[in-house]
Amino acid sequence: MTITRTANWIRRREDPLADRLYRLVKRAQVLDMPVMPGIHATLYHAHRSLTGMLGEVTRRLYWTPMFRSRLDGTSRRLHIAGGGMPFLSGPVRITMGDDCRLSSAMTISGRGRSADQPQFIVGDNVGIGWQTTVAVGSKVVFEDNVRIGGRAFFSGYPGHPVNATDRAAGLPDTDDQVGDIILRRDVWLGTGCTVNAGVEIGAGTIVAAGSVVTKNLPAGVLAGGVPARVIRELEPADRSLS
Repeated sequence: MTITRTANWIRRREDPLADRLYRLVKRAQVLDMPVMPGIHATLYHAHRSLTGMLGEVTRRLYWTPMFRSRLDGTSRRLHIAGGGMPFLSGPVRITMGDDCRLSSAMTISGRGRSADQPQFIVGDNVGIGWQTTVAVGSKVVFEDNVRIGGRAFFSGYPGHPVNATDRAAGLPDTDDQVGDIILRRDVWLGTGCTVNAGVEIGAGTIVAAGSVVTKNLPAGVLAGGVPARVIRELEPADRSLS
């Protein structure tokens, strides 16, 4: 009897032996190992310590230097969090300053049809959160001290044309759909923000979580919404010193 036929025989439960085997399999499927005081807690902490140590070693000796080989600039004290390294696609040139922190679960892409090589320029002390995507059509700039929350999207190019026939034919986006994105120093974007092509956000401005920035924002304001609008000016003590 083959394994498949045996399994079907057990499922049908047509005789007492098959019925007993069926019940035994069902009990095994819901078997719950009880927590053994002291033992499982010790195993948990040992596991965390070991995986943390191995992760730190591979981050320092493997992932970080491999990613830095793709960068221009100094990129000293780069910290890539989460294990692995950011996903890179397309002909994007990345220039990065010192003391930056990136999530390994982020994507950096460059538009393949740009006349000049797309540029992603990152200053010093920049933090970029989990699952952020930076799509560089021409140029994307994050100046010093910029903070990007998780799941942000920078749409420097859309990837598809507006014309439906061209889009159905698989043609790429057009040059008029592409634009620079510039975040001046000390900008902070909350979780889930989207920034469209052609946008500049002024120094020290804070953008609320979930906002979609379609137009330039001035320096030193709190903005939010879809599309993002200025909510109020920041207090003088909270503004960027630039």
